[in-house]
Amino acid sequence: MSSVPGYRTRVELVELAQNYFGDTRSGSLAGPLGGFLVVALAVFTVLLIRNMNARIRRLPERFPPDKDESPEATGADGADEPPARSHTAPPAAPPAD
Repeated sequence: MSSVPGYRTRVELVELAQNYFGDTRSGSLAGPLGGFLVVALAVFTVLLIRNMNARIRRLPERFPPDKDESPEATGADGADEPPARSHTAPPAAPPAD
């Protein structure tokens, strides 16, 4: 069967599956450490969401207007439109020397 292209013998497959990185199973903490990190991130996320919700609940329903806002700045009807510009011409550029 090894003469058929695309097929490998059992010996070839076992050699391909060899672990050349040493004994990776004894004393390994990758699984427990990864699980701890996932649980820690979940707890952190829950605490963060609770804190953010508490802060949002403490915000006032409406904020007071800014001090620089006046009826003239927002328009006569209180709409958020810029004030009307004057119809004067812009200053002329100085002549080039």
